[in-house]
Formats: sequence, C-alpha cells, structure tokens
Amino acid sequence: MHYNRFRLTLVAVAILVLSLALVGNAMASAHGQKKPDKTAILLVTFGTSIPAAQKSFARIDQAFKKAFPGVEIRWAYTAKLIRRIVAKKQGKTWLSPAEALAKLMDDGYTQVVVQSLHVIPGAEFHDVEDVVHGFRNMGQGFRPLMSWPLCATANDLKAVAKALLASQPAGRKANEAVVYMGHGTHHPGGVVYAALSYLLQLKDRKTFMGTVEGYPTLDDIVAYLKAAKIKKAYLLPFMTVAGDHATNDMAGPEPDSWKSVLKKNGITAVPMLKSIIEIPAIVDIYVQHAKACFSHFK
Repeated sequence: MHYNRFRLTLVAVAILVLSLALVGNAMASAHGQKKPDKTAILLVTFGTSIPAAQKSFARIDQAFKKAFPGVEIRWAYTAKLIRRIVAKKQGKTWLSPAEALAKLMDDGYTQVVVQSLHVIPGAEFHDVEDVVHGFRNMGQGFRPLMSWPLCATANDLKAVAKALLASQPAGRKANEAVVYMGHGTHHPGGVVYAALSYLLQLKDRKTFMGTVEGYPTLDDIVAYLKAAKIKKAYLLPFMTVAGDHATNDMAGPEPDSWKSVLKKNGITAVPMLKSIIEIPAIVDIYVQHAKACFSHFK
C-alpha cells in the first residue's frame, strides 16, 4: 500500500516536472523566436537648399517606390549646413545618416539598404560607409548594408556615358559642343571623372566632362574648344541636382562662372539646368545597385 502511494507520488512529480519543462521550453522558444524582417531603403545624398532642385529628389523617390513596392523609403542629408539652412528657411527637417539609421533601428527595421546617391565613391561616400559599418557592428538584429554610388564599376561608367550621350540637347548641331560640369574632388575617387571623359570622347569628340574642384579642369576644356574652333557649347551639370554649383558656378553671371569664362574666350555658352536624375537610365543604375545590395540579405 505504501509502495503504491510512493509510486503514484513519483509519477505525479514526474508529470509536474515534465509539464514545467515543456512550458519553459515553449516560453524560451517564443522569447528567442526570430521576428519577421522589416525592410527599408535609406536614400543618402549631400542635399540641397534650393527648392526647385529638390524636385529631382521627388523624382528618384518615386522611382524607388515603384521599384520596391512595400519597402519603406527614407532620406538623409550628409551636409550639416544644408540641413540647417533647409530647417531655418523652409521649416523642413532632414536627418543625418546616423540619425536616420538610429530611427530605423528604433522603429524595428532589420534589413536596411543604404543607397548612396553620390556620383562617385569619394570622401562623402566613405564617410557614410563608416557610419553604416558602425551600426552593423551593434548587432541586435539590425543589418544595414551600404550600396554603391552611381559610378562604382567599369560597367557603371559605360552605362552612364551611354545615358549622357543618348540625352544630348535637342537641336544641337554637329559643330557644337556639350560640356558636363562635375563637382570634382581631391579624393582618389576623382579619377572617375577622367575615365568618364575618356569614354565620352570615344563616342563623341565634342562632348566633355569637366569638374569644379578637380580634373579635368575648365581650362583643359577651353583649350580644346579653341583649338577645334568651336563657337558654341551647351553646359549641363553632372550632378544629381541642379543646385548651387549649377546655378552659380556653371550658369551664373560672375566672371569666374563657366558661362562667363567661355564667353571671354569667344564661345557662346548655353546653360541647361537639368540634373542627371532627369535621365531615366541614370536613375535605373541607382535602382539596380540597390537591388544587388538586397540580394545579400538572402
């Protein structure tokens, strides 16, 4: 009799222990269960304080929303001064890349492609890349990845050159030139401009790529235009927005603007405030970079 009671007690204890273990395992499994991934794209650009130029950003925003339905699209400006000017004059708040990433992490996003809207992999691109790597090392399931800027590979350069040559100014005559104005940089990434100039010249000897702060220079281009006896040139910004550089350094009335310098050298300049974002093939390169970056999450 005592033996039977003892055996029943052991069975009851065993059942209780097993039940507690199962409950504990279920709770632990639920606690450690991987949450569904939330994906987002953070579009990062230098920024602009010119309202008209910001229309280019609206265009690329629409293109990304169309290419990535259901994916959250957010923005960040790298330029602190531009963020301050826009906030003061327009009442708009733009986050820095670090602030935008922190907000995405706080909002529970896990897979984030940081798409650089820079033209070349220069100093600003690498600064953002450092920020992205810092957040990635935090863990906590937050996995941001940095995507390439416009001109990152040889194939990118070929595609960009093709897009530029296919969107020449309407009505341009055979003896007229087209001059693109890039920003330029002292960063090693600045070699992209010279490489792109070479690719353009292979297809059209009267299409040039120059820079405001680097190589090739405007002086290099003027020398060729004069030697070739070209009397008219169209000026276009090789930038994602037709902002301050395009409005002032390229098309402004100041003596050192590209328009004024060409006029001084006997060349009629026709500025066109059209950013490269207005070329669908250029936008598609950015989109394809983002798609390639997303494939690394799989």
